[in-house]
Amino acid sequence: MRVHTSDFKPTVARWSESTKKKDFMMASAAGSSALSVSPGSTHTMGSRIEADGVNFAVYSRHAIAIDLCLYDPSAPERETHRVRMFRGEADVWHVRVKGVAAGTLYGFRAHGAWLPENGLRFNARKLLLDPYAKAVVGIPDSRPEMLAEPNPNHPPGSVDNGTTALKSVVISDEFDWQDVPQPEIAWKDAVFYELHVKGFTQLHPEVPESLRGTYAGLCQPVVLEYLKRLGVTSVQLLPVHQHLDDSFLLKKGLTNYWGYNTLAFLAPHSEYAAAKDPGDQVREFKSMVKAFHRAGIEVILDVVYNHTAEGDERGPSLMFRGLDNMGYYRHGFAGNQMFYTNITGCGNSVASNNPAALRLILDSLRYWVTEMHVDGFRFDLAVTVARDREHFHALSPFFNALQQDPILSRVKMIAEPWDLGREDSYQVGQFPAPWRELNGKYRDTVRRFWRGDPGVTAEFAKRICGSEDIFAWNARPPLASLNFITSHDGFALRDLFSYAQKHNEANGEENRDGDNESHSTNCGVEGETDDLTVNKKRRQLQRSMIATMMCSLGVPFITAGDERGRTQGGNNNAYCQDNEISWLHWKDGDAQLEDFVRKMIQFRQARPALKRPVHFDGKHNPDTDRPDVAWLNSDANTLTWDQWHDPERRFFAGLFDEPENRCAPLDGHGEDHRPFLLIFNGADKPESMTLPSNKGETWALVFDTGLETPFPVATRPLCAGRTYEMLPRSVACLVLIATHPSSPTDRTHA
Repeated sequence: MRVHTSDFKPTVARWSESTKKKDFMMASAAGSSALSVSPGSTHTMGSRIEADGVNFAVYSRHAIAIDLCLYDPSAPERETHRVRMFRGEADVWHVRVKGVAAGTLYGFRAHGAWLPENGLRFNARKLLLDPYAKAVVGIPDSRPEMLAEPNPNHPPGSVDNGTTALKSVVISDEFDWQDVPQPEIAWKDAVFYELHVKGFTQLHPEVPESLRGTYAGLCQPVVLEYLKRLGVTSVQLLPVHQHLDDSFLLKKGLTNYWGYNTLAFLAPHSEYAAAKDPGDQVREFKSMVKAFHRAGIEVILDVVYNHTAEGDERGPSLMFRGLDNMGYYRHGFAGNQMFYTNITGCGNSVASNNPAALRLILDSLRYWVTEMHVDGFRFDLAVTVARDREHFHALSPFFNALQQDPILSRVKMIAEPWDLGREDSYQVGQFPAPWRELNGKYRDTVRRFWRGDPGVTAEFAKRICGSEDIFAWNARPPLASLNFITSHDGFALRDLFSYAQKHNEANGEENRDGDNESHSTNCGVEGETDDLTVNKKRRQLQRSMIATMMCSLGVPFITAGDERGRTQGGNNNAYCQDNEISWLHWKDGDAQLEDFVRKMIQFRQARPALKRPVHFDGKHNPDTDRPDVAWLNSDANTLTWDQWHDPERRFFAGLFDEPENRCAPLDGHGEDHRPFLLIFNGADKPESMTLPSNKGETWALVFDTGLETPFPVATRPLCAGRTYEMLPRSVACLVLIATHPSSPTDRTHA
């Protein structure tokens, strides 16, 4: 068996023969001055600016030598200096370079064996990014010269890519935060809003054209005012780490729009910045965060630590693969051949159980908290990150490290609680406290109920009560559930009721990609239509979905544009559509739906019963003699087990109360502790509800999604014993406003 080792020319990096000298002369390219170097430190990874230079440190256990290569910022293709690094403890290679400053471009060349069957893929002809790079310059694609896989004629890949490779940038962390405090939004008060940095403002007519689609554009006053007016407390940004556009997409004229193809865990994606200078790009991101915080809005990052842009063995050699393939990626064996463990569907899986990879993840998270001031993270395919050697475990190294970290244990942590390809991939409800989870069961059940599926009413009630069956087994609260109906991945809310089938032809995969079951309905017509009846039904169902989410225990999660009736034309996998399919269309939004969403958020924020930190337990309110929740049929009697599980039942009501009933005026400000009745009609026909009559109460309508004007302009008292008529596929809320002797029964249609 022949082992290929990377070439190394002694004249490239010349070292002093004297081991007593602290400084060494570094070899330089023609026309460049020599710089002084010393061993430096292993304590801080990546590049760190010091008083008289920069310290560089990178991990590799299996390399036999590593070179630091410096490049000219004004001519990134020109290498100016190269130095051989020192190997220190814990397999960290390090060197301090005097005279180097912020803005310097650099990369690494790792020397070692090319032995793919044993997981070793060293090739010093490939310039590698620093895994701790805080900014990246170059074109983020996967051009052929980045590939490390052997060419049949030139193993292991003879093309030197130094001139065209992506380069890391030395960045200064200095920034004036002006003592702007970070918001401290309690989970019970949080309303999440998922948006894409580019897509949110790319078509915004009031954002300056030069700033559209950028960090600077996202923090324009008109944008912040919109989010504040809507009632959003926390924006969740789709991935902003520097990512790579997949070669197979570039060949089709597409790009990785969502950005789930991470290249650098500490660097903001350069193409989202209006600034051109890398240092200014980092400062632009910080300025965006500062502006959100000044507006009282949290910034949550969607982070991808489960895999990287290098893909499988056919992908480019950009960082991990060339620095220490075995240390950064999970592997398995098939016979005598080592292969990448692919439980992410993206070709590789980061070895978060390995100390070096785990340290990188933790250091990255701390950097975004301490230097970028973000408020929390949503982990893509979090089950992969939380695996030990093979299996998901609540005591995995990742969980243990986070829970003991004095910084990270205090920020918001949200899991996408699944990955791909194994029997233990779906872990909703299994994450330890204080994690929160995107509740996929909530999404699917709510969609199925409003689509009209049989046999889901009992489960629907569980979901709106905080999914006690999922979270309470290990004492986790209703607020552990992030209740979402849509996200970036799948149909937009409007499309859920406009398309029964996916329409992903624009993705260039013959409509094979994307989920085949979205629990959607087209209301009788596939796609857009001028049919007034169909459109009325679609608008009504959108309102019912939003009302359900805002009236559910847990944390509501809105996808940007759903409040304005955004459509993707039936595309339920628009990950590669950096165009008007994905961008928000600000000129033709549904203003009435937006107003409804805003009022529903206000309704939720005023009612502690919907923001409970504990599950319902049946405790009674002595003032009303009612439990915290009671489930009623159309006659206002308690639902029986048989009624709950009748597959044809789609009509029921929930009466919500509190042990301590501190009354407040219906139109007053602040919290409203009065009992309220939620009536759900998922049927295709009208249904009637007899209003509860415990002590002879008076009720008032708060909203009804079956009405074109869901929130009434004026309050009309409805006495107990009256019958309230519900239109098909609608949800209504009535609040108790007075208790008095019973009034005569009559029939009321709102």
